[in-house]
Amino acid sequence: MHSPFVMTIFGATGDLMRAKLMPALFGLFKQGSLPQDFFIFGFSRREITDQEFYELFPKLNTDPMWGDFIKHLHYQQGTFEDPAGYKELIKKLAAIDEKIGACVTRLFYLATPPDNYEIILDNLKSTKLAEGCGQGSNKWTRIVIEKPFGKNLETAIHLDKKLSDIFEEKQIFRVDHYLGKENVQNMLAFRFANGIFEPVWNNTYIDHIQVTISEKNGIGTRGKFFDGVGNLRDVAQNHLLQLVAAVTMEQPKSFMKEDVRDARAHAIQAITCIEPEKVSEHVVRGQYQSYADEKNVDLGSDTETFVAMKFFMDTPRMKNIPIYARAGKKMKEDVVEISIVFTQTCHVLFKEYGCPEIGNVITIRIQPDEGIRMRFIAKKPGSKLSLEPVEMKFSYQEGFGSRGIDAYEKILLDILNGEQILFNRTDELMSSWKFITTILHGWEKYNPKLVIYEDGSWGPREADDLIKKDGRRWI
Repeated sequence: MHSPFVMTIFGATGDLMRAKLMPALFGLFKQGSLPQDFFIFGFSRREITDQEFYELFPKLNTDPMWGDFIKHLHYQQGTFEDPAGYKELIKKLAAIDEKIGACVTRLFYLATPPDNYEIILDNLKSTKLAEGCGQGSNKWTRIVIEKPFGKNLETAIHLDKKLSDIFEEKQIFRVDHYLGKENVQNMLAFRFANGIFEPVWNNTYIDHIQVTISEKNGIGTRGKFFDGVGNLRDVAQNHLLQLVAAVTMEQPKSFMKEDVRDARAHAIQAITCIEPEKVSEHVVRGQYQSYADEKNVDLGSDTETFVAMKFFMDTPRMKNIPIYARAGKKMKEDVVEISIVFTQTCHVLFKEYGCPEIGNVITIRIQPDEGIRMRFIAKKPGSKLSLEPVEMKFSYQEGFGSRGIDAYEKILLDILNGEQILFNRTDELMSSWKFITTILHGWEKYNPKLVIYEDGSWGPREADDLIKKDGRRWI
């Protein structure tokens, strides 16, 4: 992007700003990907100076280029409820427009807990900040919102209506940073640019699909936000279902923005909701052992830190293929991957020699060590005929000498360029919330047991039982 911009980040002293947004913005600056004239305003309630704001990022401020970067960085104190801070911001943004001599693109990034979204949107509207400098706001203003987008289907619809009352769809960027990860984007190329895979990517050849999002860390300093939200809303509604969509969607008509989003939306719409009375049978909710000791967690909280589920999709391609998905915190490894397990068709010729339990598997590793593994069956060396599974591996680091651009750097670049292909559209969100809300209703009505699992494990035993009762196991 070569045009000047002003980005105001609400919640600028929070975890997201420190861990993701500021490192990504600084990374883009170091790469020369930002224009000569850009301005970043951190907006938060803390009464600190610009210098004290810079010092909130100790991992960055020792870099030789930090001194040049902070010339573009400013702090605006204000509470989300009080119009005074917004009015101060209006003066500063107007001064920038006057200095540049044009309407500078205004980006408002809501990096706050979702409970703050409505009051910030109300103030952006009432103070007319949302209208930019008044010369065609839909061209010069964009709004960026982080997940989770609502708490259930009802609140998501309410929030979406408020957004659409203030902004046009082309101005709204709903962030799920998993869509910016290199290997998620690569899935389209892997599936549709390689003629050997598409013919078998269907229910004739696929036995089942597994999705795993495993985090070694617990909730850390996020207790105030996470407690009462849980992993079903925080991870499954967005990250997990987006991964499912990427691996099950039909080929887009083109790589134009709406064609790709159409294909993604149709995949999520096709996920069959689990009826409330069946939730206990198909969904496991767990909590890691030390969760009650975490900061800002209510005594006796029943918030889930782990969820595993089995569900299906109603499309000609994927019909009757079970999808097993799990997402948890304080688990054994940091890993995000999708495994496509093909039907074991060990030929009758080899029956007497023993066929491996699992045959062909394609595993797409999203993080860490982004890459793809393919498992196939080979003869073990020796005089006797013996079969064993082996793997072929591709990694981005080895194949291209790079793991690609950071997900948040990619997301921010697309926001700056007005490119929405990697951002959720309303129909995607509503379909995912419909699926998740049905599970929430099942939990509320039937109150299934919250199972405790050991810190550093692969989750509760009940999650293993969920897949084992079908004669399968987690990869």
